[in-house]
Amino acid sequence: MTTLSSVPPGQSVRVLSGMRPTGRLHLGHYHGVLKNWIRLQHEYEAFFFVADWHALTTHYDEPDVIKAHVWDMVVDWLAAGVDPHNATLFIQSHVPQHAELSTLLGMITPLSWLERVPSYKDQQAQLKDRDLSTYGFLGYPLLQSADILIYRAGLVPVGEDQVAHVELTREVARRFNHLYGREPGYEERAEKAINKLGKKTGALYRELRTAYLEKGDQDALETARALLEKQKSITIGDKERLFGYLEGGGKIILPEPQALLTHSPKMPGLDGQKMSKSYNNIIALRDDPADIEKKMRTMPTDPARVRRSDPGDPEKCPVWPFHQIYSDADTKVWVQEGCRTAGIGCLECKQKVIDAVIAELAPIRERAAEYAEDPTLAKNIIAEGSEHARDVADETLDDVRQAIGLGYS
Repeated sequence: MTTLSSVPPGQSVRVLSGMRPTGRLHLGHYHGVLKNWIRLQHEYEAFFFVADWHALTTHYDEPDVIKAHVWDMVVDWLAAGVDPHNATLFIQSHVPQHAELSTLLGMITPLSWLERVPSYKDQQAQLKDRDLSTYGFLGYPLLQSADILIYRAGLVPVGEDQVAHVELTREVARRFNHLYGREPGYEERAEKAINKLGKKTGALYRELRTAYLEKGDQDALETARALLEKQKSITIGDKERLFGYLEGGGKIILPEPQALLTHSPKMPGLDGQKMSKSYNNIIALRDDPADIEKKMRTMPTDPARVRRSDPGDPEKCPVWPFHQIYSDADTKVWVQEGCRTAGIGCLECKQKVIDAVIAELAPIRERAAEYAEDPTLAKNIIAEGSEHARDVADETLDDVRQAIGLGYS
C-alpha cells in the first residue's frame, strides 16, 4: 500500500477521489468508500467530487435522473461525515477545466491506450442494455486522468480493480512531461519562486542547491527537499518548479499520481450478492429503522437450517458477513458455536446485527434530515468547494497551456 512516507519528493500529498451520482447511498458505499474518505480527509489535502460527466458516459439519456441523484448523494456524503472544513467537495461539471485538460491530453494519447483499459470491454459486456458505442465512453478513462492531473494529486484511493486507471494516468502524465516538460522561461519562473520563499529561506535554498549541483552533496539535496515540503507560502506549481530547479532539471508539469490501495471490508447485499440497487438487496443510509429490521429479518440464511433444531454453517449464510463487520469477537464466537450446534435460532443471530446497523445509521439519518430540510446548505458547500477547485485547476491549466504553446497573452 502506498503511504505518505512513500510519496516521492516533490509529489503532492493531495488526494483525489470521485463517485458517480447514483442517488442515495447504501452500506456498501459507506464501508467501501466513505469511511476511507472520512479517514483520508484528516491525513491529506482531500478533493472529493461528484463525477456527473462520467455518469453521462453510460446514461446520457437520463439527465433528469442524474440531477436528482447528485444532490441525494452529496447529502449522504455530508451526513456520513465527509467534512467540507477538511475536504474540498465539488461537482465535476462545475469545473470545466477538467474537460479542457481532457481535450488537450487527448491530442497526445494513443488510441490503443484507451482500448486496452480492462474496464472498457468489461463494461460493454456487463451493460449490454446501454449504448456504449460512443466517443464519451471510449474516452472516459482519459477524463479520469484529467480529473486527477488537473489537481496534481499525489494519491488516488482505489481498489485493486481500479489500479489500471491510475497506471494509465501515470503513462499519460509521463508522455506529456516528455513532450512539453521544459516550460518557457523556466529559470526566470524558478527564480521568482525562490523570492516568494522569503529572504532567509530563499538564501538557504540557494545555498543548498549550489552545494548539491557543484559538490554533489546528497545531504544538502535532502535538506532542501525537506525545506520545500514545509513551505506554505508558495503554490503547488511553484513548489514543483523548485524541486526540478533544485536538481538542475525542468519542471514536472503533471506529476505522476500513485494508487493508494484502500482496505474496505466486504459488504454483501441482503441476499449474499454484491450490494446493489439493481439487485434490490440494499440497506440505504437513510432507511427507517423499521424498514431495516424488516429487510434483515427476512434475509435468507443457510439453506441447511430448515428447522430451528437443524445445525448450520455461518460461512454459508449471508448474515455472517454482517457479523464480521458489526460484531465483536465474543459475538462472533457465539454465532459460530450457536449456529453449528443449533443452539441459537436465525432470528436471534440476525437481531445482533440489526441492532448494530440501526445504531450506526441513526446519526447519519439525523444529519441527512437537516440537509434535506434546507437544500441550500449542501448547495452552498458545493458552490464554495467548486470555486476552490476551479482556482486550483486554473493554476495547472496555465502551466499546461504555456508548456504546449497556447499561452498567447
